[in-house]
Amino acid sequence: MRLYIIRHGETEWNVKRRFQGRSDIPLNEEGRRLARITAEALEDVPFSRIYTSPLKRAYETAMIIKGVRDIPVMTEPRIIEISFGEYEGLCCGKKDYNIPDPEFMNFFDRPEAYKPPRGAEGIEELKARTADFLAEIVHNKDMEGDTILVSTHGAALRGLLSNINHVALRDFWKGGVHKNCAVTIVDVKDGQAVITEEGKTYY
Repeated sequence: MRLYIIRHGETEWNVKRRFQGRSDIPLNEEGRRLARITAEALEDVPFSRIYTSPLKRAYETAMIIKGVRDIPVMTEPRIIEISFGEYEGLCCGKKDYNIPDPEFMNFFDRPEAYKPPRGAEGIEELKARTADFLAEIVHNKDMEGDTILVSTHGAALRGLLSNINHVALRDFWKGGVHKNCAVTIVDVKDGQAVITEEGKTYY
């Protein structure tokens, strides 16, 4: 089995450095352009199925990559983005930073100390649900020979990779946030997943 895990294309909230989380923000024109370039680079990859986050930005990216392939596309809630609760839509850019909690940036700087805002999801919860999805895929004997596209988000993708690498919570962001439409390739053999290429862009 081979997994191609992609972060969605660019959105206007990406450009403005606003936290999206579960907010259902579509791709912008640049995001669609990046997805089309990536689709062209992957057009000969024999995908047999696609799993995508239900959010528009990931789903649209998946459908652009899919192109004319006649393959199943499954929306998968376990690879949806982490929720930022009441802080969704707020800005973490230096110019317009407006997050009221002075310790919020522990999310990136000290994930083991991160305390989610009201209505948000914790990083450990994210890791648990992405681990559950990953285990279901890699141990599925019926898909051993499949090539699968997984279309997801920055933090959710990091959740998947941190589970593959078995890293501690403090190292959750080791490797950083992938660029929009960056692709990571994971090979699976006998239920063991190994990252063979991480964060590759085709633009």
